Amino acid sequence: MKATEQTLQQIERCIRRTAEKFPADPETSIMTDIHVRVIQDSGEVITYNDNDEEITRGVVEQWIDNTDDDFYAVIPPIIRKCIDHQKALVENMGIMKPYTFVLENDEKEPLEELYIVDDDLVIIDDDMMQDLDKDLDEFLDNLLKDA
Repeated sequence: MKATEQTLQQIERCIRRTAEKFPADPETSIMTDIHVRVIQDSGEVITYNDNDEEITRGVVEQWIDNTDDDFYAVIPPIIRKCIDHQKALVENMGIMKPYTFVLENDEKEPLEELYIVDDDLVIIDDDMMQDLDKDLDEFLDNLLKDA
């Protein structure tokens, strides 16, 4: 499934409204992760805190009545892209670091970590990991040739 521009805007709006609920604060003491629950039938995207309290919700029209079997496998990169577009806002939320954006299905089951915010940690997504073994082997071979 290819996300439309409208889909990206609808997800980004939900992420932005979530971040606005946690304005940057140097004295922050809030500890929570952000749970992004996507309901396949209705296209709803709802964010929750660790106490299962709703933060905000939106609807992705493209996802309404979606019956694809691989729906929950296809949407994480789309949501990650939207989070990454708002990286400055997301990484300065008034939440104690580290915190995570976690994708959940409509049954509240965690499926995947979408984004981790931590000053000392960088998460590499699957696209960057493709062929990593091959690249590292080539690097090591070239390094040993020079030695």
